[in-house]
Amino acid sequence: MASISLIHMLQDVLLHNGLVTAFATVGIVMWVSSQVSRRLTAGRIHASAIAILIGLGLAYYGGLMTGKEKGLADFTLFSGIGLMGGAMLRDFAIVATAFEVQVTEARKAGLVGAVSLLLGTVIPFAVGATVAHAFGYSDAVSMTTIGAGAVTYIVGPVTGAALGASSDVIALSIATGLVKAIIVMVGTPFAAGFLGLNNPRAAMVFGGLAGTVSGVSAGLAATDRRLVPYGALVATFHTGLGCLMGPSVLFLATKALVN
Repeated sequence: MASISLIHMLQDVLLHNGLVTAFATVGIVMWVSSQVSRRLTAGRIHASAIAILIGLGLAYYGGLMTGKEKGLADFTLFSGIGLMGGAMLRDFAIVATAFEVQVTEARKAGLVGAVSLLLGTVIPFAVGATVAHAFGYSDAVSMTTIGAGAVTYIVGPVTGAALGASSDVIALSIATGLVKAIIVMVGTPFAAGFLGLNNPRAAMVFGGLAGTVSGVSAGLAATDRRLVPYGALVATFHTGLGCLMGPSVLFLATKALVN
């Protein structure tokens, strides 16, 4: 009886402190991910990448079990994850990375960093839009939305909402961005030597070309943690630049080509 009462009391505490429960859940997932990364991959696949895969699996399980749209947050016990994973804390975490940047090093990126940022926006968009067309999405709105998702998984839905894209196309744009982020996460440590990722300037150029904050941050963390703020600093601008160019310049260019 005592054990049952303890379980009920613990359940009540977790239900009434949703955000704390969310942090505890994410902490457990990160601990499991770090163990898997260290013991099964010898650190070659960063724990962040493994954690995202676990998170996607849990989100799928939550949607499958509840039939709703918020993944694990649709369970009452884990409702705090909806707040923790929302825009407020996400943007706070992104902005916080800039506080570790040394301005003297950031200035060294100069024109090269700006060019890499532009190329990192246009090239993934072109690839995403081309692949979308190859799979039958031949209208300018769908191609632009999915192409924008290849820039980042935030730019995709923002662009789709601005252009009036359908919900399934917006979902595809988010999935495209997530796949890109995971590829960058897993691939960065393997390509670091070839790319010369051993200094802040190289990290900033890489962040500009890769363009996904989560992927760049996790990939550089597995390569050299000191480079994370520099790569994330430039990659962060992709969201703003992509949201600016997606529904305007990139859409008009796509529309001109398609029509």
